[in-house]
Amino acid sequence: MASELASTGDSTTSVPPHQVLNMNVGVLGHVDCGKTSLCAVLSTVASTAAFDKSRQSKERGITLDLGFSCFLTPVPEHLRAQVPEQVSHIQYTLVDCPGHASLIRTIIGGAQIIDMMILVLDATKGIQTQTAECLVICRITRRKLLIVLNKVDMIEESKREASVERIGKKMRKALENMGIEAVAVVAVSARPDGVETTVDKAIGIAELISCLNLHTEMPVRSPKGPFLFAVDHCFLIRGQGTVMTGTVLSGSVRVNDGVLIPALALNRKIKSMQMFRQPVQKAIQ
Repeated sequence: MASELASTGDSTTSVPPHQVLNMNVGVLGHVDCGKTSLCAVLSTVASTAAFDKSRQSKERGITLDLGFSCFLTPVPEHLRAQVPEQVSHIQYTLVDCPGHASLIRTIIGGAQIIDMMILVLDATKGIQTQTAECLVICRITRRKLLIVLNKVDMIEESKREASVERIGKKMRKALENMGIEAVAVVAVSARPDGVETTVDKAIGIAELISCLNLHTEMPVRSPKGPFLFAVDHCFLIRGQGTVMTGTVLSGSVRVNDGVLIPALALNRKIKSMQMFRQPVQKAIQ
C-alpha cells in the first residue's frame, strides 16, 4: 500500500478507501522509452514526486527516483468472488522506476513492492541494453510481464503492424529463454506527435487498461508481522509537522500508533495518514 504519513477511470477522491483494493504496478524500461509519459497519461492522481517533478530530474531529463501515481477501474469480473464484498474498485498504483543502470538500487527498491510489472520499449528502437537489465530484475521479482511498445505513432502506419509484431516476437523469445511469461504485447503512444495529451487522444491506452484488468491477480496481503515502512521522501509542512511518504512493506499501522525511526533513534506518533490525498485510519502491507 503506497501511503503518505502525516482520467482513465474514476477519480480516487470519488471512491472511499475501504472500497478500494490496491495493486502496485512496476513500470520499467530503458531511458527515453516514454514510461513516465505513459504513467502520466494513465494516472488521475500523482504523488509528491511523480512524473520527474524534482529539480534534478528536470535538469538531467531522466527519472532519478521512484514516482508514484494511480488510477481506478471497477473490479474485473474474474476477481469479483475473491475480493471483500465492500471492494468495488482496483487502484492501480504505478511505480515509475528509473531506467538508468547507475540507479539500480532505486530500481530494486521499487521491485520489492510490485504486484504486477510493465516493461516499456520504444517501438522505434526495440530492445536496448537497459531492457536486458530490467528483465534481470523481473526475473528476480516477477515471472509474468506485460510488454508495452510505446511511440508507435513514429512508425509509418503501413509498416506499424509488422514492426510491432517483429519486436513482440523478439521480446517473447528473449523472455522465454529467461523463464518469464509475456502475458501480452500492447502497442501505444502516450504522446502522439510528441505532444502531451489526454487519455482519450493517446493511442492504445484503453487496450492497455483492459490487459491490466484481464491479468490482475488477487494480491497476498497480511497485517501480521512487524510494521516496516520504506520511506521515499521526508519533508516539513508548517502546522502539520514532518511528513513521510512511502510504502508499507510488512505489518500494519493506525493513526495515533507510535513508530520508531531507526536512523534517527526517535519514537514518534502518527498524527494522520493519506493514500493519494484520501484520509485513511489504517495502512497495511
